[in-house]
Amino acid sequence: MSAAPTRPVSLLRAFLNNASSGGIVLMVAAAFAIVVANSPLATAYFDGLHAYVGGLSVHHWINDGLMALFFLLVGLEIKREVIDGQLSTWSRRVLPGSAAIGGMIGPALIYLAFNMGPTGHPNGWAIPAATDIAFALGVLSLLGSRVPTTLKVFLTALAIIDDLGAVIIIALFYTTSIDMVNLGLAAGLIVALVAMNRFGVRMLWPYLLLGAMLWFFVLQSGVHATLAGVALALAIPLRPSPTRPDDMESPLHKLEHGLQPWVTFLILPIFGFANAGVSFAGMSIGQLADPVPLGVAAGLVIGKQVGVFAAAALVIRAGWAELPMYATWRQVYGVSLLCGIGFTMSLFIGLLAFPDSALLQDEVKLGVLLGSLISALIGALVLGTSQARAPEQQAKPV
Repeated sequence: MSAAPTRPVSLLRAFLNNASSGGIVLMVAAAFAIVVANSPLATAYFDGLHAYVGGLSVHHWINDGLMALFFLLVGLEIKREVIDGQLSTWSRRVLPGSAAIGGMIGPALIYLAFNMGPTGHPNGWAIPAATDIAFALGVLSLLGSRVPTTLKVFLTALAIIDDLGAVIIIALFYTTSIDMVNLGLAAGLIVALVAMNRFGVRMLWPYLLLGAMLWFFVLQSGVHATLAGVALALAIPLRPSPTRPDDMESPLHKLEHGLQPWVTFLILPIFGFANAGVSFAGMSIGQLADPVPLGVAAGLVIGKQVGVFAAAALVIRAGWAELPMYATWRQVYGVSLLCGIGFTMSLFIGLLAFPDSALLQDEVKLGVLLGSLISALIGALVLGTSQARAPEQQAKPV
């Protein structure tokens, strides 16, 4: 009798396996951008980003175009986890969901505490509210077997909900003027995408064709174009069944697996290189004490750890959830610290919050880089000096 075919590795497992390398590539791209922005190549770097191609600057093509594919991947992950994965039941949602909500509220309050005065800039309240899943999982993966896999699953679920919150925040608070004609055309395309799903269309190319048109109309409408990626993702078919809950042949799985390496190893590093470059010429150490960089850094370092850990402790103590299997309270606190790594989404929201001020954008970058670095170092230290619980001490999985 022939051996049963090997079942493909799940996307979640594959993502956990390569998160470290993806995070490292992103870190290198960000560091390289800072070096270039403070070298003789700085003029070419900034001029190149502001060069226009096809009606948009290179910077806009990256942030509005390439990042739409990042948001498409985020949307696919959210849909799959809600229908078919770590967020498919209430018991699985309550711990990461509560932690994610706490992790958005805490940093926002800390940021506002520094920016409600006459010299403050409260519009940036959402900048420290999001966790960078690639960076955070990259640091966690570097710790190896000292961290139980259940903590990686918890952090992944938390970051996915966190990303969903960031998408909602962008749609509600960082959309300025609206062109109703283009928005109506975009809405019509969303209806067409949903109809194709309902009528059982499983070929990917019609969805991608309409998705490209959707991106164009959303861009013209004034709503941030990256949200088209999320809308497209929610229409891509996923047909789980009791016998094949993790159908690797579904259009959603195929697109997700196809996009993931491109987003991790190309799109996010390009975004990091294009947006992390901050010139220190003319800047002083005293600027770190300005309301924006101080609020962003404090929001990431203090607000994230307090918000995530307090919310997680609350639902666990209330009996609504349990500690992830084999994990300790110290390790949950370490993960709460890693949630303060807010690189990609924080920089992205910073650009939306202060679109007309290069100075404030640079201050956002300083705050994000400083807060993320401190969170990564302290989180790694806490987790690296902790030990998982023995099997006989294990709790029920969340």
